[in-house]
Amino acid sequence: MTTLSLTVSDSATMLRRNLRHLVRYPSMTVMLVGMPIILLLLFVYVFGGTLGTGLGAPGGGRAAYVDYVTPGIILMTIASTAQGTAISVAMDMTEGIIARFRTMAIARASVLTGHVLGSLIQAALSLGVVIGVAVLIGFRPTAGLVEWTAAVGVLAMITFALVWLSVALGLVSKSVETASNLPMVLVLLPFLGSGFVPTDSMPVGLRWFAEYQPFSPVIETLRGLLLGGPIGNNAVLAIGWSVAIAALSYLWARRLYVRRTAH
Repeated sequence: MTTLSLTVSDSATMLRRNLRHLVRYPSMTVMLVGMPIILLLLFVYVFGGTLGTGLGAPGGGRAAYVDYVTPGIILMTIASTAQGTAISVAMDMTEGIIARFRTMAIARASVLTGHVLGSLIQAALSLGVVIGVAVLIGFRPTAGLVEWTAAVGVLAMITFALVWLSVALGLVSKSVETASNLPMVLVLLPFLGSGFVPTDSMPVGLRWFAEYQPFSPVIETLRGLLLGGPIGNNAVLAIGWSVAIAALSYLWARRLYVRRTAH
């Protein structure tokens, strides 16, 4: 077998390992997907009436707000999955399993590849659950097949980027506790962007940060695709942020992994 085929085979084995962990320990998945759902229900049913009226959308109220907030909750779901990835990577690096892998004929890249592919699958399942709950409580996207395809592409890009970032955060962490805390900033970014309220309602300094941070153009692109609103240059910014985060995070993660497995 060639080196490439061995790497693919070993990566598939590591993917099965990570998927079995998801099945055997479902509490982590439930916790990570549960928080976005709780926040969705909280903001729609507790704050939605007031915040939805403030949007100035036709109909206003809770019905308008569930459409507005769902793209932000979708990004929060991806960030929560990234947090779980960082924890899983840190567990591998601190509990001795990597030392065992070094004694076996396993492609080095397959360990991280298994984590990344497993996290992408977990994110897809989590997004399906969250979007399903959003639809049940009133989310009504107007997107057609083309718009949904584009939205899935945007979600795939930002998920891939954040998963690689979370892999790097897991590798740089010296403990599982640290790995669980470092990605929290990703979960908070939708709050400090256009995920829950329009940025023009924020103070000047915070508004500047909200408009130029990575999540806001992704949220606005999803909002435009799914609900028929304007997108402007947000799609270009979303793609640019996704590519930049993915490339830098991959290089960072690879460097950390080589360093930590060299001894």
